[in-house]
Amino acid sequence: MIDARGLSCPQPVILIKNAVDKSHEAEYTLLTDNMACVENVSRYAKSAGYSATFKKENDEEFLVTLKKD
Repeated sequence: MIDARGLSCPQPVILIKNAVDKSHEAEYTLLTDNMACVENVSRYAKSAGYSATFKKENDEEFLVTLKKD
């Protein structure tokens, strides 16, 4: 899991992109506390051939899951 809490964009997108470029796994998860990051990571996922879903973990945090299409 990539912990992107406290980071503003584009940092979470860069973290997930680096992970994808490095390991090419079928699934990644990212924890963030910023809804704009959820949207930006979801856009990146689509451009990289992944689907993205998210769920609200609590009042402040979101868990984004990327899965290879």
